[in-house]
Amino acid sequence: MSRLRLDPYGLAGQWLTDVLNCSVYTYEVAPVLTLMESTVITKLLSMFYKEENGTTIGDGLFCPGGSFANGTAINLARFWFKKKIQYNKNIPSMRLVLFTSEDAHYSISKWGNVCDVEVVLIKTDDYGRMDVSDLRFNILEEQKKKNYPFCVTATAGTTVLGAFDPLIEIADTCQEFGMWLHVDAAWGGGLVFSKKHSVLLRGIQRADSILFNPHKLLAVPQQCSLLLCKHKSIFKEAHSKEAPYLFQKDKFYSRDLDVGDKYLQCGRRPDVLKFWFMWQAKGTSGFEKHVDHLMKLSALFKEEVEKRDGFKLVTEPCFINVCFWFIPPYLRIQNSVYDYKKRLNEVAPKLKEKMIKRGSLMINYQPLHKKPNFFRFVIQNSGVNIEDILYVFDEMENLGESM
Repeated sequence: MSRLRLDPYGLAGQWLTDVLNCSVYTYEVAPVLTLMESTVITKLLSMFYKEENGTTIGDGLFCPGGSFANGTAINLARFWFKKKIQYNKNIPSMRLVLFTSEDAHYSISKWGNVCDVEVVLIKTDDYGRMDVSDLRFNILEEQKKKNYPFCVTATAGTTVLGAFDPLIEIADTCQEFGMWLHVDAAWGGGLVFSKKHSVLLRGIQRADSILFNPHKLLAVPQQCSLLLCKHKSIFKEAHSKEAPYLFQKDKFYSRDLDVGDKYLQCGRRPDVLKFWFMWQAKGTSGFEKHVDHLMKLSALFKEEVEKRDGFKLVTEPCFINVCFWFIPPYLRIQNSVYDYKKRLNEVAPKLKEKMIKRGSLMINYQPLHKKPNFFRFVIQNSGVNIEDILYVFDEMENLGESM
């Protein structure tokens, strides 16, 4: 539930993107947009990969969505690992194994199939965070099988619970076993703009690659997705084919300006424009205010769940995802209700149906592991206010009390 309030600067950038209708692969076809991409990527690298001496490391790509960025990161990790061990003649065949949490985005498993690597799902705790002890156990088990653990994909802001995996402990594990660490921060990466809440991203600077979607938490118009990597040359090493009809070696400008050769795509939209336009207009402080407002409203929503009868948290939230059950009056005395979980599982679909038919609210629900269906309230729009929050609760109570 949110107010319909598209960011005007983002909308202007989106319109300009469509009007220009250009692609970004060589400098000569999109000179300003090429430099714009370089500027934005360099700035984000300095925010995520903070070097003590002030230097900026790494490189980045704009991708057609977070799933594609996750897949690109897995392929980079595979390329990096194979290059690292290519001189070991005692390896007859490699069965590469990737590890991610059971609550990670489903694109990880999809890209495991595409990249021909095995994906092992790691247990999560009650808050949805990866269990590092289970991660270590499974790495050792795969080594016993003579397989090759090569990558861990951690998550900063899981889709359902909004959980942040313990990045420092995972980075320590990856360092110990010589593995690539990728962090899917599609959802939580926007916290890097907040001095108060960026603490949730502690350790992310140790990741080899980071996915960040400005079109999620920062509300940049769809789509705007980046893959950042601390290894500056690996994109070209893994992807470059130097097609002579585009990437001639004898051009009068630096070949580094022809960025298309490091991409898996050729033709692509200049998604940077709307992000750059918003950033110029709002400033870093504007994004910070947006993020802090969303976090404040989510905290207020959580407090309202705790103080109202008939509402119960699924788990203690740390991000803007607030997951909760609405419990109708007939289920509130749990010990007296036969088949309580089965009946509670039926509540969310029925209540959502009533809200949609009335035209008042549409809030997503889902099960998770063995938990009954619950609602997931997520705030992305800074136009939402406390009156909107109270309306959600009042409407759910009005429609749910008679169930």
